[in-house]
Amino acid sequence: MLDSSEYIASFLKWLDQPGKNPWEIISEITHLIEDIIPTLDEDFVIDGSVAIHKTAVVEPNVVLKPPVIVGKNCFIGANSYLRNGVYLTENVKIGAGCEIKSAVLFENSAIAHFNFIGDSLIGSNVNFEAGSVTANHYNERENKAIFVLINSEPIDTKVTKFGSLVGDNSKIGANAVLSPGTLLAKGSIVKRLELVEQVKE
Repeated sequence: MLDSSEYIASFLKWLDQPGKNPWEIISEITHLIEDIIPTLDEDFVIDGSVAIHKTAVVEPNVVLKPPVIVGKNCFIGANSYLRNGVYLTENVKIGAGCEIKSAVLFENSAIAHFNFIGDSLIGSNVNFEAGSVTANHYNERENKAIFVLINSEPIDTKVTKFGSLVGDNSKIGANAVLSPGTLLAKGSIVKRLELVEQVKE
């Protein structure tokens, strides 16, 4: 079992899911978010399965496809698209034109603009520069299985959609690509235009 709290210090504060691998959590994220929404307090405006904190700013032409939680002091830039289970915990900034799919973004993280974050857990104080993405599927391979590298050993996640687990305080440079199944320890730095591919076919 891969302990997400070793990568994200506040993991259990926001997602009470001990004993589950991150790809298992992502596979269940829509149900998890739907279960959290009824527990939110009166500081949220709730419309069906979309909950937006009263302090959050959502700019024009943003699409929120439920279930979605937009937490305290979050910001979502114009023309962004959040879908298939998205949870922005607190003080998260999403720039213009981003797509966030089946993901949890923890406190004080920022996604610049024109980014794709898919099927991923993004830690606190993480910064993605413009155009960087978490790829979540091996479109180019006949074998779509996603493996992660734990203690130098490839582990089969038994899923075909999983992006990244990005540790707290990591920095992802502009136009970098995190391949499916990427695990980044706390404080990781990915250079601009870099391809991170931990498990090769």
